[in-house]
Amino acid sequence: MLIFRQLVDPPSSTYTYLLADSRTGAAVIIDPVFEQMRRDMALISELGLRLQYVLETHAHADHVTGAWMLKRQSGCQIAVARSSGAHGADRGLSHGDKIEFGTRHLLVRATPGHTDGCVTYVLDDESMAFTGDCLLIRGSGRTDFQQGDPRRMYRSVHTQIFSLPQACLLYPAHDYRGLTVTSVREERRFNPRLGGEISEEDFVGYMKNLALPHPRQIDVAVPANLVCGRPDDENLDLAAPDWAPLVYTFAGIWEIQPQSLEEVADTVQIIDVREPAEFDGPLGRIDAARPIPLGELARRAEEIDRSRPVVTVCRAGGAFGAGRGDTAKGRICRYSQPRGRHASLEG
Repeated sequence: MLIFRQLVDPPSSTYTYLLADSRTGAAVIIDPVFEQMRRDMALISELGLRLQYVLETHAHADHVTGAWMLKRQSGCQIAVARSSGAHGADRGLSHGDKIEFGTRHLLVRATPGHTDGCVTYVLDDESMAFTGDCLLIRGSGRTDFQQGDPRRMYRSVHTQIFSLPQACLLYPAHDYRGLTVTSVREERRFNPRLGGEISEEDFVGYMKNLALPHPRQIDVAVPANLVCGRPDDENLDLAAPDWAPLVYTFAGIWEIQPQSLEEVADTVQIIDVREPAEFDGPLGRIDAARPIPLGELARRAEEIDRSRPVVTVCRAGGAFGAGRGDTAKGRICRYSQPRGRHASLEG
């Protein structure tokens, strides 16, 4: 069975795709975004997966890849097209290559046109394909920079993507309207740039007259992506909290284990955000906790010492928290007290 997740980076409207073999836990991730590295690693951990490859569909111009950071965190390999011009990858990909993860695999199809190094990844049973910026939902990638060529794109789409089974689901690297998936059948019929009876000459004329502004991040993103997202400062840790051993979750929550909280209890602030009746109720409470009901937290935020880390607890075991000086930002922590030790806050 295939494990599949479609993730999004809202600022760049980038889709990241996680695929894994449920039998072995081997996984690949396609087009990760640098700022979403913690989210992606949290999901991989929570699903019990082992990341084998970070795959790029091309050298992006609108965001910096998370490839290098994911490799550093997981020990996986980075794979990009040989023709992309990128350095620092563990594996250069060519048309026809197979990327194995457990009992599943992806096949590489070269689909240049947006850039020289664009590839489409096709799942082994041809039930889904990941088209990068070559074919978008009812659209296509740009061809006016980074080796763009509308003729090559037209031919790439028609020979390498439209040749897939009509029911094959297509997942692009971006969508700016919130659309998530399409199919070969749909795009062959309804794509206003490439579908129906539109000829190569029609497509070339259309693309040459788009007159779009350059991507805002191109001057930063392209150089960074040509080194697989490797930052100038290799010790960069995305400002990870260092006041306790915390675990970041896919829910966007920093979790702290009871034993770890006990070790730092004298140096942190524990805020109980339950209602007064719950604070004094049968579930009990942590002795050092200060009650500030959730509905009053925003109004009373100035009562919290910003020089010390904050752990907040609620009935369900999860609540808002913050590191030093970050109270107003709403960084999230979670605390679950085991039964039989002090008070249980599990609901």
